[in-house]
Amino acid sequence: MVNVHLRSNIKSSAQRGLKSKLVAEFPQLENAIDNVIPKKSQVVMIKCEDKIHLYASDNEVILFEHFDDVVPALRTVHAYPDGFPRVQVDRGAIKFVLSGANVMCPGLTSPGAKLPEENIEKDTLVTIYAEGKEHALAVGKLTMSTDDIKSKNKGIGIELLHYLGDGLWNFHD
Repeated sequence: MVNVHLRSNIKSSAQRGLKSKLVAEFPQLENAIDNVIPKKSQVVMIKCEDKIHLYASDNEVILFEHFDDVVPALRTVHAYPDGFPRVQVDRGAIKFVLSGANVMCPGLTSPGAKLPEENIEKDTLVTIYAEGKEHALAVGKLTMSTDDIKSKNKGIGIELLHYLGDGLWNFHD
């Protein structure tokens, strides 16, 4: 469960800054950003333990800040699936991802897994899909580039930040 320390409404200028940060990180979201964070909505910042800030609108968490990263909540990813870089794990990795494990390189390179043709740089946030499934099951941060994942094929490829069924998924403002 997520331990909440403080809730506060954010100013419209901070809301615009949040939108800019999100579009800078995920340029594909630019056309949908006013739907992700509606202009007339009140965004609430929820400060949690471990310096995590959740941002919610209409009682639903849209995104969170984890250190310097602006990370979309899975519900946002499900609503705007084309707005984020994506990778796919094989069926064997599903149960591990859903239990919060980081994604190992072989789970991203084996049959059933998919990495994009073009290289994605280390430290990029990606959405994680599973073989045979329609919706993303997690969001994570690449620990190495996708080219390195393909060539090394060992070690942790993605540090998991948020997954279906975790405390944030079950969080209600």
